[in-house]
Amino acid sequence: MKIGIPREVKPLEGRVALVPEACGDLVRAGHTVHVEAGAGLAAGYADEAYVAHGVRLCPDAASLYAEAELVVKVKEPWGPDLDHLRRDHLLFCFLHLAAEPELARRLMDIGLTAIGFETVIRDGDLPLLAPMSIIAGRIAVQQAAVLLMRPAGGRGVLLGGLGGAGRGRVVVLGAGHAGGAAALLAADMGARVTVLDIDRARLQRFHELRPGITALHAYHERIREQCAGADLLVGAVLRPGHRAPHLVTEDMVRAMPEGSVVVDISIDQGGCVETARPVTWEAPVYRVHGVQHLSVTNLPGAVPRTASQALSSALLPEARRIADGNWEADEALRGAINVAGGEVVHPAVRADLGL
Repeated sequence: MKIGIPREVKPLEGRVALVPEACGDLVRAGHTVHVEAGAGLAAGYADEAYVAHGVRLCPDAASLYAEAELVVKVKEPWGPDLDHLRRDHLLFCFLHLAAEPELARRLMDIGLTAIGFETVIRDGDLPLLAPMSIIAGRIAVQQAAVLLMRPAGGRGVLLGGLGGAGRGRVVVLGAGHAGGAAALLAADMGARVTVLDIDRARLQRFHELRPGITALHAYHERIREQCAGADLLVGAVLRPGHRAPHLVTEDMVRAMPEGSVVVDISIDQGGCVETARPVTWEAPVYRVHGVQHLSVTNLPGAVPRTASQALSSALLPEARRIADGNWEADEALRGAINVAGGEVVHPAVRADLGL
């Protein structure tokens, strides 16, 4: 199969879907891999590194898409990407269509088949979303630690505190991969951490894993109570394929301390905080009711080398399954089809788009 890896065009998105070594494995398996010139530069991979692994370099996006049968990229098609996609393309990338009705309509009009990374489920887990979620959770806490500093507009809190001073209070809504990574890093920094979820098994895991982390059921009133005293609120709610529910209302945000921070990792799926809106790394922070908000739709894009390596290792087996043919017999990949034949076919996405 002819596999095409374009350069990402979303603002300050430096990830590349497959690193040179992964492309080399696909070439050795008998496939032809085309990479757009400069696709790996922001992640530290020169064009020459791809060529050394048998990749065919394309000078621009138009020639890349013209050659490709399977298009493997990181983020959803954006801007000029859409002008190059054809009906006969098989698109494999993050899509998040429940929060992007206009993109869903455009892909339906093109008539291609699109498989979403975030809807590939194997053995009850999300193998392509998980590594990016872990990175996003860690970045959420790292960035928030800076935003809490007074020069950055924060309330002047050091998350870990020290003798004679209190520890920062961190509330994490959602105990999956992203929320778990955020909670563990915040705890390692010395903060007082509360994790809220509706999955008792996840709560028990955190209770046993870290005695210093308080794990509680996410009742509506409990979310309200926890938000009111939080220095940092991390929203990490996920329902695969579905738009994220607004569990944190504007009134809850209004009740948070002046200069506190909200990081909504769920923003790719529409956000779980009512006051969150999608932004880019070009202007990542804004204030609502005195609370700083960070709701970048591609948090892992800030560390493109690490993120590309992590994504590539998870993505290669799935890309190989597709390229080898008869991939629709694979239940996980078949169930991850979002768009096909001019229709949205994924049940969760269809439901949230009202189709």
